[in-house]
Amino acid sequence: MSIIVFGSINIDLVATVPRLPMAGETLLGHNFVQVPGGKGANQAVALARLQVHTHMVGRVGTDSFASELLYNLQNSGVDSSNVSIDDNVSSGVALIAVDDKGENQIIIVPGANGRVNQEDVEKLSDLLPNSTALLLQFEIPMAAVVAAAKAAHQAGVKVILDPAPAQSDVPDELYSLVDIITPNEVEAGQLVGFPVNNAESAKQAAAVLLQRGVKCAIVKLGAKGVFCATAEESFFVPVFPIQVVDTVAAGDAFNAGLAAALYEGLSLHQAVMWGAAAGALAATKPGAQTSLPDRLTFEAFLKERGFD
Repeated sequence: MSIIVFGSINIDLVATVPRLPMAGETLLGHNFVQVPGGKGANQAVALARLQVHTHMVGRVGTDSFASELLYNLQNSGVDSSNVSIDDNVSSGVALIAVDDKGENQIIIVPGANGRVNQEDVEKLSDLLPNSTALLLQFEIPMAAVVAAAKAAHQAGVKVILDPAPAQSDVPDELYSLVDIITPNEVEAGQLVGFPVNNAESAKQAAAVLLQRGVKCAIVKLGAKGVFCATAEESFFVPVFPIQVVDTVAAGDAFNAGLAAALYEGLSLHQAVMWGAAAGALAATKPGAQTSLPDRLTFEAFLKERGFD
């Protein structure tokens, strides 16, 4: 059995700066790197590094970035045979600024990601009979996200949605197709229409999301921890104390850790803890996929903190 990731594949162009720029301001940066990214590809690579059999479904262009992106997926252990090459557009690009505190600003040019459509959903559908979960994000067209969720829901495959980038106009029908939704503070606030910045507001946001039809709402509060709620239970998981270097892809690592734990039959509480641990580890290194932990590193991190 495998997990499918349906979503974006980007090249990340990352500049480190002393602080994030204001509008109209030019800053001198410390460093520049070019690395594979995209929320979909990040989650796929993170899963593969945690030793989960992973399929990536998405699109790249025909530019010089495409071969690098495909090679990286394959080299990371991801099955990329269902990634299409689109002759009419560039690969997706993310322009990222990261400051000395590890905070970031990101501009995304969708490229081929913006052309993901029903053809890609059909490729996804062929994989569903041998899959346990489908991971989705919002860096591809919403129509494709809804169609993919619908296909997985009908096949009895768990749907895990990372509603990022933040959006306020999510179709009502999508919520009832989602088993687990994992917004951060900003995304949760956009979804529910009020600020989410602490455990109490996270609890209120989760209640709204459950009312809309999702089966489990997990609200990531950054350094303040993670709140999780279903119709049957709710609980809070504190963060793992770390020295933050760069928060790029920490949310993607969280979803991979969460999905990997469920793939291995662990409880929801354990899965949220795995997600928190994977996200914490990703924040200790710079970059997107370059920061994602392998299984040995992940297990050592948990063991050092008393979790076997």
